[in-house]
Amino acid sequence: MSGLAQAAVGPAAAEATGHAQPARRSRTAYLLLLPGVLWLGVFFLLPLVQLAAVSLQSRYPGFPGYYYRDVNVDSYVTALTDYAPHFGRSFLYAGLATLLAFLISYPLAYAMAFKAGRWRNLMLICVIAPFFTSFILRTFAWSQILADEGWVVRTLDAMHLVPGGQLINTPVAVVAGLTYNFLPFMVLPIYASLERADPRVIEAGGDLYGNGFTTFRTVTLPMSMPGVLAGTLLTFIPAAGDFVNMELLGPQRGKMVGNVINDQFLAVPGGYPVAAALSFTLMAAILVMVFLYVRRFGTEELV
Repeated sequence: MSGLAQAAVGPAAAEATGHAQPARRSRTAYLLLLPGVLWLGVFFLLPLVQLAAVSLQSRYPGFPGYYYRDVNVDSYVTALTDYAPHFGRSFLYAGLATLLAFLISYPLAYAMAFKAGRWRNLMLICVIAPFFTSFILRTFAWSQILADEGWVVRTLDAMHLVPGGQLINTPVAVVAGLTYNFLPFMVLPIYASLERADPRVIEAGGDLYGNGFTTFRTVTLPMSMPGVLAGTLLTFIPAAGDFVNMELLGPQRGKMVGNVINDQFLAVPGGYPVAAALSFTLMAAILVMVFLYVRRFGTEELV
């Protein structure tokens, strides 16, 4: 009789145990997510809310540097009118740097993925090596490389390729600095996509009587689009908000929006609301452009 009772109870106990295991796994997953959620909440969401509150504050008339909390959108009007050229300049320089980074990175990533052989690890180290020094030091190095007395300017000036014999403190120097500083963010995602690609698929394109360009356009490039998309975003987004390259390499006039935000926060009394509004406007503009870009060029894995 006891054996029959155990046999009857056994399936029910097993079923209860089966239900308990997914519940425990679910709790474990939430516990593992908790540190990341707390980190994002404390160091991202709360500062973002504070930034939004500051962007809507008003200055005390006659008291520069003092402001009070209310709902005032004048700072956003100022950001969209007075500083519209700075936004355009930032997006132009970031777009040019992203395009140049892509043109340099794709052949390099292709060579690393398919042609490098035993030199692949060395080439990877050379790509990552600039990260071993600080961002500001790398930009200072570019200010020396592009200096008027440097060999780069002298060589280009001898070839009559530098109007005025100057590269430093020009938009060309800013784009060059942005391209160099963010180049690894373009190389590594493209290399990762190409490394996962099956070389036999690329060879099949040639076997089907496709020339090199046709095979690249219809086979190689589509397979690497996830890396191209990721690299483009990783390059364009920080380049659009950068201010170090313009500060060290660019002209004194015609700053990027990142320089304006920095000046409003640190140098202009009572400039916090305008700086916060500029920051939010920059974030919103980048989000819109990223959304349109992903919808247009994204793949099924990323959309």
